Amino acid sequence: MLKEFKEFIARGNVIDLAVAVIIGVTFGKVVTSMVDGIIMPPIGLLLGKVDFSSLFFVLDHAKGQPVSLADAKAKGIPVVAYGAFINDIVNFLIIAFVIFLIVRIVNRMRKKDVTTKDCPYCLTAIPLAATRCSGCCGELKPG
Repeated sequence: MLKEFKEFIARGNVIDLAVAVIIGVTFGKVVTSMVDGIIMPPIGLLLGKVDFSSLFFVLDHAKGQPVSLADAKAKGIPVVAYGAFINDIVNFLIIAFVIFLIVRIVNRMRKKDVTTKDCPYCLTAIPLAATRCSGCCGELKPG
């Protein structure tokens, strides 16, 4: 069993997956830092000096009116922290867009120029401009 586990771990795709997870987590932290520290402050300033991460809605006013989100959590007042949700949505959109760009680049790199076609008679690969198959001498329609 230990031998099988070592073989499983030694496979390239498992190691590649581990590296991808580590890079993904790190990238997520960088994007979160960028959103919290660079993107949201100017947006908050344009919308009237609002700090999105501290926006909340009090659900139970009977326990008092908290001054901040941290105060509400300390007092155990139930709140909907929609500001943090807005930040998380912005994080998601940025990460999704970057992943889209990466996949798009990889797909373009993988795409090869098509220079051959298959003969409809013998399925031999022949140049696109060929009018006769080199394998079976079948006459081909142009185009």
